[in-house]
Amino acid sequence: MAAKTSGWTSPGDVRAAALRAWNSGELLREFHAPTGLHPRRRTLKHPSATALRTDYALAAAWAASWDPAPRGATLEYVTVGATTIGANTLPAAAVFASAAEEISFLGLGREAARFLELARTLVTLDPKLEAWALRHPLDVLRQGEDALIAARVALWMVANPVPGIYLRQLSLPGVHTKFVENHRKLIDSMVSVLAPERALLGKNYSRRHGFLAAPERVRLRFLDPVLELSPGVADIEVSAAAFMAMRPDVDRIITTENLVNFLALPQMPRTLAVFGGGYGFEGIRDAAWLTDVEVLYWGDIDTHGFSILSQLRSHHPRVRSILMDEETLLAHSDFWGREATPNHGALNHLTADEHAVYANLQNGTYQPLLRLEQELLNWEYVLKRLKGPPHA
Repeated sequence: MAAKTSGWTSPGDVRAAALRAWNSGELLREFHAPTGLHPRRRTLKHPSATALRTDYALAAAWAASWDPAPRGATLEYVTVGATTIGANTLPAAAVFASAAEEISFLGLGREAARFLELARTLVTLDPKLEAWALRHPLDVLRQGEDALIAARVALWMVANPVPGIYLRQLSLPGVHTKFVENHRKLIDSMVSVLAPERALLGKNYSRRHGFLAAPERVRLRFLDPVLELSPGVADIEVSAAAFMAMRPDVDRIITTENLVNFLALPQMPRTLAVFGGGYGFEGIRDAAWLTDVEVLYWGDIDTHGFSILSQLRSHHPRVRSILMDEETLLAHSDFWGREATPNHGALNHLTADEHAVYANLQNGTYQPLLRLEQELLNWEYVLKRLKGPPHA
């Protein structure tokens, strides 16, 4: 407490500085492969001659806090006050001869030894993994044995860029069926070091690494009983490829991302409801036959809802939004929620009215981080709008 009050450097201050070096990974990197950073000298702010004269007891208590020297550190001393109150020898710097000594000061020697063991094992798997371990030393410690398993998976993926099997079919000793799915980022970071020329692109992890991937599915409801495949068969699910190949005899489709809304849509002549959407939904995105029908998109009134609308309209320029306008938003203020991570990008495929609402959401004009989920809309209001005149 005395050192904090006076502003003089306490052992706790030096510990905090050393802990920052640990948390950045610097100490573990120096422990594994020294670069000449040590010996490290951490200067101590100590009492001046004036402080010794005016508050000797406080200064003496500070000096006592450094006796004995902290484990792992060697203290350098300076003489203060020789010409005023008499010579006083005070600590002026804490010196750590090596990263090991600074780690010992933190009491993290066991953790450092474990890192060294793991890093050396990674190097035996592939020398390139040393660079990965030094770049991610704390991840190595956190993952432990899982880092070694992930390394074997990454090496297998590099050696087999197009496996031609499903991800769950991967059979490596010690790799259970869900391991890859639960450690995707870890594995990808290793693959990037092992094969830097390999582009890790695409949202689908299986396809990114050449595995077979289950086809996307599209759920449909024929809102016109006349169009049902057979009596009572109105709600079906098909693959995205099958959806793209369809040529249903409809005049419009309504796509919504909320299951209850999808199921609650009323009967409408020559209309098909589609459940799904979102970013990169290939069934709707790539179905060429949609150019011949009216496509309505009903999403959340938030920045991501408009972003998805803009993306869909980039493929199908005639897509029209429904229930995503300012009137709907203001009519449901009691149900406003919060959008945790809003989109701030420029959207090039919105109408003027849609863009005005999007800009107001971005700027917090209505309310900061505003979101209105489509499932919260009053259903009588929804039905009235669906049956009423078109809204942009």
